[in-house]
Amino acid sequence: MTRLSEKLAAALSSRDRRLIRRRLPEPPSDILPEIDFTSNDYLSLSTSPALRKAVLDALSATQNILGSGGSRLLVPSQPHAELESRVSRFFGADAALLFNSGYDANVGFFSAVPQPGDVVLYDAHIHASVHDGMRLSRLAPASLLPFLHNSVLGLRRALAKLLEDRADLKHGKTSAFIAVESLYSMDGTIAPLAHIVECVEEMLPLGNGYIVVDEAHATGIYGSKGRGLVADMGLEKRVFARLHTFGKALASSAAVLLTTEIVKDYLLNYARSLVYTTTLPFANIVAIHCSFDMLEDGTAEALSKHLLAISTYFVDLLRSELKKYPSSLISLPDHLTPATSDQANEPTPQPWEIDPRDEQSWRNKASPVRDTPYTPYPSLPTPIIPILTPEPRALSTFLFSYASSSPPALLLDSATSSAPTRVVALHTKPIYPPTVPKGTARVRICLHAGHTREDVTLLAQGIVAWAEKRMTEDRRRSARWQGFAKDVGVEAWMAAKL
Repeated sequence: MTRLSEKLAAALSSRDRRLIRRRLPEPPSDILPEIDFTSNDYLSLSTSPALRKAVLDALSATQNILGSGGSRLLVPSQPHAELESRVSRFFGADAALLFNSGYDANVGFFSAVPQPGDVVLYDAHIHASVHDGMRLSRLAPASLLPFLHNSVLGLRRALAKLLEDRADLKHGKTSAFIAVESLYSMDGTIAPLAHIVECVEEMLPLGNGYIVVDEAHATGIYGSKGRGLVADMGLEKRVFARLHTFGKALASSAAVLLTTEIVKDYLLNYARSLVYTTTLPFANIVAIHCSFDMLEDGTAEALSKHLLAISTYFVDLLRSELKKYPSSLISLPDHLTPATSDQANEPTPQPWEIDPRDEQSWRNKASPVRDTPYTPYPSLPTPIIPILTPEPRALSTFLFSYASSSPPALLLDSATSSAPTRVVALHTKPIYPPTVPKGTARVRICLHAGHTREDVTLLAQGIVAWAEKRMTEDRRRSARWQGFAKDVGVEAWMAAKL
């Protein structure tokens, strides 16, 4: 083995020891029926017979469907331009620019648009693609500033400090970019977009504050005909750039950046993730048009209504059941667990007193997260539900072979009885750091419009059954130790424990 191979193997072994090594998922089971709770096919359009037929019919009627010929800057492509025009009209944007993926769009924007001397303030939970774009930018590391997740007060404090230290920013000679997601992919939290916009406009009245919103996971789900949360809040003209992707709820691929004509022109010249890559095949353009047909005709909106209803139902089931178990074993995140009256009276540190990199140490304290007086869309459900547990792999493995033991219509209390009535593979995915912050390992549940109440009740039963199994194991271990202590004496018992 070469020295390079040894170093690579050592790095992988380190991740093995910490149980965080990434691997490709196993193929679906050929033996058991499988229910998918891990993909981002939120509207279940990837299995829609109507969309499949529409795509196949459109491909049959289109002359050029294979390849694209090269970069957008080398090969004229009327289909790509027509799709951009359609998308900009649909979203009410000045201009639209297609990228091969949301990752490419974020990398292209944040590596190119912020100019030397500018600053980027970003939510502590922003997607990795934004981080990669910032690393490739011409900004100094000190100009890339995180603020506490979804904290308007944290953002305000960071801006106030910058304005105090930077006369050029205060007088509008440099710019501040604020990077957020409307719906966060690992937490299912929704950004307080309206308050973020108000904060930036108030503190940067010269118009040199530019808000960039990643709507990858909100596209197709929220707003009129799935236009997203920015449109739902009427903020289209107050947000500098929006990113929408087509590979999640819309069951296709690629992404579009909605911004101004001058930014589009600049990206065509300077966004390396756009300039130096072969653009989307014509077949993809056809498929995206078919997905947009389902947005415009209201099909997606109807699917979204069911999706959000089933999400509310699932969270309500779990919220009542998981109260029975210690949060150190399993819990819903704070934003899905309302604070008790006693907790609400506990003192909470101010967000600007907390380093975002040390966020979880604060969040793990007894008091719930109350980092902002604003509660955006307090009743708005999301299809992304994290199940926090230090043992996500064990939970995910249990669910994959879970045998439901009672009809889902019954109460969850019967979930551990005998005589299985339905055996399925519940496909979930364990998520570990560094994908999520340290101390927040989880099984991330992604619900789909194709799920039924029976499906999500079965999942809730499986989660509760695993928690009950783990509690039983802990009680048995405790009983064994107590028996040992009684037999040999407390002193010997303590020595054995140590």
